[in-house]
Amino acid sequence: MDNKERKQEEQNLELTANYLNKTIEKMETNIFEDMEKIKEFRKYAWENKGGMDAQELNSVRTSDEQEARRLLRERDYFKKLLKIKDSPYFASIVVDDETKQKQKIYIGMTYLKDEEKNNLIYDWRAPICSLFYDYESGPCSYEAPMGIISSYLYQKRQYKIENQKLLRIIDSSINIDDDILQEVLAEASTEKMKNIVTTIQQEQNNVIRNTKDLHLIVQGIAGSGKTSVALHRIAFLLYKIKNLTSEKILIFSPNQIFTEYISNVLPELGEENTLQTTFHDYLNKRITEYKHVESYIDFLNRHYEEGKENSELLKYKQSNAVMKDLEDFVHHLEDTITFQEDILENKVYFYSKEELNNLFKNRYSSLLFFERISAMALKFSENNYKGSSKKKATYQKLLLDSLHLKKDYRKLLMLFYQSPFFKGNITEKEIQKLNNTKEIAYDDALLLLYLKGLMEGFYYETYIEQVVIDEAQDYSYLQYVILKNIFKKASFTILGDVNQNINPFYHYESLKELATLFNGKYLELLKTYRSSEEIVEYANKILDLHHVCAIRKEKHKPVVIRNTKETLLSDVKHLKEKYKSLAIIIKNKEQAEELYELLKKEIEISFVDKETTDFHKECVLIPVYLAKGLEFDSVIVYQDKDSFFTEEEKNLYYVAVTRAQHELYIYHV
Repeated sequence: MDNKERKQEEQNLELTANYLNKTIEKMETNIFEDMEKIKEFRKYAWENKGGMDAQELNSVRTSDEQEARRLLRERDYFKKLLKIKDSPYFASIVVDDETKQKQKIYIGMTYLKDEEKNNLIYDWRAPICSLFYDYESGPCSYEAPMGIISSYLYQKRQYKIENQKLLRIIDSSINIDDDILQEVLAEASTEKMKNIVTTIQQEQNNVIRNTKDLHLIVQGIAGSGKTSVALHRIAFLLYKIKNLTSEKILIFSPNQIFTEYISNVLPELGEENTLQTTFHDYLNKRITEYKHVESYIDFLNRHYEEGKENSELLKYKQSNAVMKDLEDFVHHLEDTITFQEDILENKVYFYSKEELNNLFKNRYSSLLFFERISAMALKFSENNYKGSSKKKATYQKLLLDSLHLKKDYRKLLMLFYQSPFFKGNITEKEIQKLNNTKEIAYDDALLLLYLKGLMEGFYYETYIEQVVIDEAQDYSYLQYVILKNIFKKASFTILGDVNQNINPFYHYESLKELATLFNGKYLELLKTYRSSEEIVEYANKILDLHHVCAIRKEKHKPVVIRNTKETLLSDVKHLKEKYKSLAIIIKNKEQAEELYELLKKEIEISFVDKETTDFHKECVLIPVYLAKGLEFDSVIVYQDKDSFFTEEEKNLYYVAVTRAQHELYIYHV
């Protein structure tokens, strides 16, 4: 561009930066003064509360709460301004305004308005800013609160700004696959995941800004930015949906390592971190019949370490078919069980078994099994004790005794396994183990939780409005049915990759199955931003994939194949010197521990297991099933005679090699 245009850009940055600096200074003073006023106000209210009536006290409390909320909003915005101080904006677009006059829009991480309430900077989540991510130069449109706005995009521009100084300007009127994006991709990976606001691509933006569909199911290949997209979608929804707060959003993560890895993204975007959990945490909370519940990671480790399981039985226990069989078992129980004796409470209140059966089979037949018992017991207590529920528990025990049944889900699950409804080949010893152990296996725990839901209803989470599930392929259809019942009013964003399935006993042909279950929108992410073209080509051959497109452009670095471990130490030292992060990935924990004992004598290296919550990526040794979702500058996939990937484990192998960004070494020892 000519000097005049560059000077205009430099002047705009200077004016914006000056106004931003003054705003920050002013807000800092105002917030301090407001806090002092609130303290004085509360002190006054406390000292004079004795002379106030109830109405005055309520008015004081309401005023105090409103002022506190206002101050909290001010502080949140103040923190956002501090984050953008060094680099106020990262892009601009020139478009037609309502009068068809050209309007220049500067885009940043948050907004900034002048005294006349004109936008100096637009928040990247503002409707008009979607044009930057979705369109090339030419006719365009965006969805505003008043409807679809048609416009014309004349110019797209990106900026490199540091310390309020303009370092570089890039006109990107064709697309944003190059320049800034390639610069970002070329950077070394960091300890924590970074935000991608400056380089969001159109297919990613379609997921982030979708508010038309209640539920989204996203199939994204390895390195397509699924997790980043999910987190930016959360930031967008917090901006877009009134009264939605971080405390009303729940993320299901694959493990604690991953939770820690993504912990920086939302704060970088100016939002608080949301609630986070794992499905195992949920199982632990809801299954009280056992002291321990086996986690998904332990379940996988048990298989890859020992491999002694009854594979056909495990496939059946996690299949969609077992759900129908369990439902049929419960319905059969409801239809055939009967009260065997009359009940007499307090030697006064008598109910015949015929009356009890009539109530159970007819009047309360719309309720679930134990809900019927509860409703009958409450009714009897209220009828006989002047509307009181104090005898409800007494009646529940009498009713269950008459049925010759205990509310014991251990025994009920055993009963299902012994019934003709259960189609799996299970031994009596395996069934009895359920009753004699303190720990329940992962596959049994899922069925136990579903059984509880079928017989007494699912625990209903009313507070959560948005649920985000990452690594969707690791959850069986049964788990989604359970989650759908628990979070009945929540919207779901579910992201995964069927190619990265590492559960040998359950596999989706397509995540479209979940779109049918949730009646949601199915979208795909088909570009990978993580790995070099050579690594992507190598990974594609593993699963015979043809649609994966590599975006990263860098010098030709072929995948290195080694057949002896003699060079392992020198390769590790070389990659450690060259890059900021290196992962040595191995199939299972036992071999990983052995290799770790050898390497730690020679180099500084950390070992990651399921107990790890925080680690440095500089040099790690990690089992493959814990590496999902993570990425490293360089990766060594190590296999020896005890830990090679078989044909049946090709998805696991695919996960291992797709962790690499720049260089990949494969060891076949």
